Amino acid sequence: MTEILSDSEADLRLATGWTRSGAVISREVELASFPQAIEVVNRVAELAEAADHHPDIDIRWRTLTFRLTTHSAGGLTAKDFDLAEQIDAVLV
Repeated sequence: MTEILSDSEADLRLATGWTRSGAVISREVELASFPQAIEVVNRVAELAEAADHHPDIDIRWRTLTFRLTTHSAGGLTAKDFDLAEQIDAVLV
């Protein structure tokens, strides 16, 4: 089983643009167009499949919200922050 990070460990790993609420980190971004937003979702889906770790994604026209937590562990783990970094790379 993956180890749950303490609050202080999670806060240290929190990247710019991401916020933490309890056992969930999230990031909201607005893209230039709906098709661009869908392209980002498709790229993130590929990364998530490769990592076998899947974010909750909310799509509202050009605005995407990503939420990460490790449900199987019951909290935040390194897997969440690793995928958050990969999502950030897609958004550049």
